[in-house]
Amino acid sequence: MATLLTLQRAIALALDGNPDLTVAKREIEAAEGQVLQGQARPNPELAYLLEDQRAQTRTQSVQINLPVEMGGKRAARIAAAERGRDIAVEDLNVRRIEIRAAVVAAFFETLAAQERVALALDSVDLARKVTDAVAKRVAAGKASPVEESKARVAEAGVRVELAQAQSELRNARGRLASLLGANPPRFTLVAGNIEALPPVPSFDSVQQRLSVSPTLRRAQLEMERRRSLVDLERSKRVPDVTFSLGVKRSNELQRDQLLFGVSVPLPLFDRNQGNLLEALKREDKARDELQALNVRVGTEVMQARERLDAIRREVEVLQRDVLPGAKSAYDAATIGFENGKFNFLEVLDAQRTYFAAKSQYLKALAEAHRAAADIDRVLGDSTPNADKPSNQE
Repeated sequence: MATLLTLQRAIALALDGNPDLTVAKREIEAAEGQVLQGQARPNPELAYLLEDQRAQTRTQSVQINLPVEMGGKRAARIAAAERGRDIAVEDLNVRRIEIRAAVVAAFFETLAAQERVALALDSVDLARKVTDAVAKRVAAGKASPVEESKARVAEAGVRVELAQAQSELRNARGRLASLLGANPPRFTLVAGNIEALPPVPSFDSVQQRLSVSPTLRRAQLEMERRRSLVDLERSKRVPDVTFSLGVKRSNELQRDQLLFGVSVPLPLFDRNQGNLLEALKREDKARDELQALNVRVGTEVMQARERLDAIRREVEVLQRDVLPGAKSAYDAATIGFENGKFNFLEVLDAQRTYFAAKSQYLKALAEAHRAAADIDRVLGDSTPNADKPSNQE
C-alpha cells in the first residue's frame, strides 16, 4: 500500500523529529542554567582563628564574612545571561525556518523526480512498442534487420534514462527523509501540485520582511549580548565590599568580644582594564558583523528573488510555446507510426524532444520552488500557518 506524504505533513514531521531542533532546544535549556547562575549571590564565608597554643592565653575567633557585590555586577550578569538565552531561542527559530525551507525544496525536488520517472516509464513503454512493431515488420520482410537493431539500441538508451531518473528519485527521497529525521524513508510517494508556483515578492515586501529577518534579529541579539558583557566588565572595576561579624573568646580574659570588620580591595594594579577592552572590541566586532550580514542577506534575497522571477518567465515560455509544440509533434509521430506513415526514427526523435522539454520544465518548476524556499529561509516564512498540518491530507 502506497504511503502518501503531503507538503504540510512533511513540514510537521520535520519540525517534530529533526534532530537539529532537539540540539537547539538543549542549548536553550543550558542557557536557562546560565540565567539561574547569574541570579545567585556570593556565598558567605565562615572563618575560625586560633591564636596561641597555650591553653591559659589561647584566643579563639569565629566570624562570618559576607561579600557584597558593588557596581551593579549581579544585574549586569543577569542581563548578559538573559541575552544569551534570547540568542538560543532565536537560534531555534532560525533553525526551524531553515529546516522548513529545506523541506520545501527537497519535497518539490522529490515531486519533480517522481514526474520524471513517470515520463521515463512512458518513454520506455513507447520504445518497447516501437521495437515490437519494427520486429514484426522485419519478420514480415517489410523492413531491414538493421532497423530492428537501431530500435533496440534506442530502447536501451531510453531504459538508461529511466534508470537515471529512478536513481535521482531515490536520492531525492533520501534527502527528504533525512530532513524528517527518518532514514530510510517511511513514505512511498509525495503528493502535491508542482505547477502551483509561489509568487514573486515585491520589492516593498522584501524590504519589510528583511527588517524583521530572523537571521538579522539573531545578529542584533548578539550585539545586545556583547553590550551587556561590556556593562558586566565595567561593573567589575568597582571593588566589592566584604563585611565581617564574629565573636572572639580569650581564655586569659575569660570573656567574649564582638568582632566587626570591613574589607575593600584597593584597585591599584588590576582595574579589569584588559577584560573591558576585550569586551568593547567584541561589541564593535558584533556591530560590524551585523552591518556586513545586513548587506549579505539583502544581496542574497534579491538574487533569489531575481532567480525566481527569471524561472517563472522560463516556465511560462515552456508552458506556452515549447511543451504544446513538442507534445503535438510527439502525438502526431506516434499516430503516424501506428498508421505506417512515419518510421521509428521520426517517432524516437519526437519522443526525445518531448522528453527533454518536459524534463526541462520539471527542473524549472523544482528550481522555482527552491528559489522561493531560499527567500523564506532568509526572510522567514511569509505564511504564519504554513507549519501547521492540514486537516485534509
